[in-house]
Amino acid sequence: MKLSQATTMLDVALAEAQKRGVSVCISILDAAAWPVAFIRMDGAPLGVIDVAGKKARTAILFQMDSEVFAKIGCPGGDAYTLENTNGGLTSFGGGIVLRTADSTVLGSIGVSGASTEDDIAIAQAAAKTLTA
Repeated sequence: MKLSQATTMLDVALAEAQKRGVSVCISILDAAAWPVAFIRMDGAPLGVIDVAGKKARTAILFQMDSEVFAKIGCPGGDAYTLENTNGGLTSFGGGIVLRTADSTVLGSIGVSGASTEDDIAIAQAAAKTLTA
């Protein structure tokens, strides 16, 4: 993951959040789950700083979007309480695995602070910059 790619994604995510009228935190990690970029919009609650990072971490560590992870980590799921591993993960949407057009995994993005649907949409808008 290049810093230039991460900053482009931050710009797109910020624009999408502003379009939706929400304040969020955005965390971008590389393929080894190390931070590349982070931003907290004015008005985003402090608690979502950690949540954005955990959404991104969940996506990259399990190579699946956190929304998909939520389906296996929920009560009744095949891996209920899996979110308690790896120092804490997140079992709801907003974390997206970042892939190039040829499906190479570059890292992940986590967005938190709005509704789950808005968080997912903001992350997806940013992720599209890698395949455009």
